[in-house]
Amino acid sequence: MKIAVMGGTGLIGSQVVKILNADGHEAVPHSPSSGVDLISGAGLPEALKGADVVVNLTNSPTFDDASPVFFRESMENLLGAAADAGVGHAVVLSIVGVDEVPDLVYYRAKVLQEELLAAGPVPYSIVRVTQFFEFMKSVLTWTADEKTVRLPATRVQPMASAEVAEAVAEVSTGSPLQGIRSYAGPEVFTLDELGKLALAAQGDTRTVVTDNTAGMFAAARGDALIAKADTIITKLTYREWLAR
Repeated sequence: MKIAVMGGTGLIGSQVVKILNADGHEAVPHSPSSGVDLISGAGLPEALKGADVVVNLTNSPTFDDASPVFFRESMENLLGAAADAGVGHAVVLSIVGVDEVPDLVYYRAKVLQEELLAAGPVPYSIVRVTQFFEFMKSVLTWTADEKTVRLPATRVQPMASAEVAEAVAEVSTGSPLQGIRSYAGPEVFTLDELGKLALAAQGDTRTVVTDNTAGMFAAARGDALIAKADTIITKLTYREWLAR
């Protein structure tokens, strides 16, 4: 099976390509550095020629008001080119609870991406996952100074990027879901608690201060980002991942 992986050189994409090729598929990574640009459409016809599946792992460069424009233009260009090339399955990576955080423009933009895919001309699958363990490094920089890191007590259920990649690869080689499949990690934390674990693992002596107005995830209320009833639970715990 030939699979075109857009964003195939990033954290998730590079792992997806490796998994698919190890399983005997022909997975080809594409990115602006290889001449494929979803916004301009440059290189798309060539990238999709002969592809059975296209996986879209690209992301908006910002979380602000520019993100809806990015997702609309990139999805419209990708779906048009995929339909022209006769691609039989389009897969997109999204976020568990993305439709439950309306105060975040980036999450609304991801919902738009899902809606465009579902309404488009190509059979599709949406893979929703929770936050990556690797993402904590960035989260710790958003609302921090030399002595403290401010984090909300938002409930999260993170997972390893390696297991995200496994989920994407599995869905990509199956029949189109014409719907959503969700994955989440095995443990629920509050974000401030997770921050304390991450800092301790790094030997970072800064103090975590609970601030329910701090950072992007402050907009997520209750169990918005937690696994729902039909979610597949992955195996690797955060402490096991840290130990590796």
